[in-house]
Amino acid sequence: MLKIHQIFIIKFLLLFVGTLFVTSLISYVALKSIIIDHNENNLENAIVLMGLELEKVDDLDAYARRVNENTELRVTMIDSDGMVIAESSADKSTMDNHGSRYEIMQANRDMFSHITRYSKTLKVDFLYVAKKFSYRGEKIYIRLSMSLAQVMSDFYSLWSKLFLVFLVVVVFAFYISKRMSERIVYDIEQITVFLDEISNKNYNAIIKTKYFYEFLQISLMLKNLVKKLSSRDKQKRKYTAKLRLMNKQRNDILSAISHEFKNPVASIMGYAQTLQEDPDITPKIREKFLNKISSNGDKISQMLDRLALSVKLENDDLKMESKRFDMKKLCEEVVSNLSLKYRDREINLEADKTMIEADKTMIELVLINLVDNALKYSEMEVKVVLKNNELSVIDKGIGIQEEHLDKVTAKFYRVKKNTWDNSMGIGLAMVSYILKMHDSKLQIQSKFAEGSVFSFSIKDMLKK
Repeated sequence: MLKIHQIFIIKFLLLFVGTLFVTSLISYVALKSIIIDHNENNLENAIVLMGLELEKVDDLDAYARRVNENTELRVTMIDSDGMVIAESSADKSTMDNHGSRYEIMQANRDMFSHITRYSKTLKVDFLYVAKKFSYRGEKIYIRLSMSLAQVMSDFYSLWSKLFLVFLVVVVFAFYISKRMSERIVYDIEQITVFLDEISNKNYNAIIKTKYFYEFLQISLMLKNLVKKLSSRDKQKRKYTAKLRLMNKQRNDILSAISHEFKNPVASIMGYAQTLQEDPDITPKIREKFLNKISSNGDKISQMLDRLALSVKLENDDLKMESKRFDMKKLCEEVVSNLSLKYRDREINLEADKTMIEADKTMIELVLINLVDNALKYSEMEVKVVLKNNELSVIDKGIGIQEEHLDKVTAKFYRVKKNTWDNSMGIGLAMVSYILKMHDSKLQIQSKFAEGSVFSFSIKDMLKK
């Protein structure tokens, strides 16, 4: 199969050579016609001049030969009966009757008659021109003719020179078309290499077409296409990463739910089976078991509520209800409630009265999660400090390893040995969502085996 540049050069040369051929053919016919017309005019003029002296001539044969010697034209004179009465180049006695010759019959109707015909007498093509005259009361015809051999020889000589010129033009055209073909090949190769790079996902590939405007336009369109492909590829990678994350989160949810629900469900089933299997159990133990079942049921309910709340926070389905309240008072309430839960633990509060405008329920949830985490993962006292427009929860617990610091606020993230959250890995994620809604951010400072500080700014909540 031919390539585009080969098709181009072949069609270009065929078109060019075809044009030259047609032009040459037309030129050949035109030049030949012009040369013959020119000689016809010369013969007509010569006949007219001969006619001017005809009445003075006594010997027509001698006159015919003298004209032939001076002009190299063949002179033939014919009477009204068609008999040759004078001939400059042949024996008139051997010549046929010329009465039926075309040029003689035509001379009777027209001023001049013309014809090109092969002469059987001289064995060569001749151009004949004849005219009717009156000679001493008799009608005669003077016919001048000239050999076309020399005329055509001159014509072919001219034509051969023109052909050489045409041949040079064809060679030059071939060279030009070859150069154009090379440039086309270069631009096509640039586009081909570029497309090959793009097929290999190399969107930083460079294309440099430099000879043809059309290829430049194609390269610009390809660059725009590559930008779109690159953008779509990035979107596809992001979407794929998002799908992977969603799949991972789904697996994490199932794993977290399975892990966290396993103990309370097992406890409920254990206490329930004991009650079913032992009808004689004492009322005191029965009440204790029923309380355990109720307690574990509440724990499961709270887990589900927290999971639902985290989903709403993440999807922005939960609207804030801001109001003005004292942050110190809220801290006191949270500390008091958690002190009842952790009766053997010490929680210290250092705070001044600070009025803020925020969603009190959400901020309370933040405080509960942070303080509850500190109590779970430390055995010493926990401090809650509110000063310089910043709230901090400080513990002296086991701390967080550095490689986990940036990940503990991710939803469902759980450390293998420690769970830096108090339920399914969503507590700190909820804290981050809530603080983000209040134009704040959770800051974590921790040293492994020394303790942690969880803090956030309330500066923007003061301005509201």
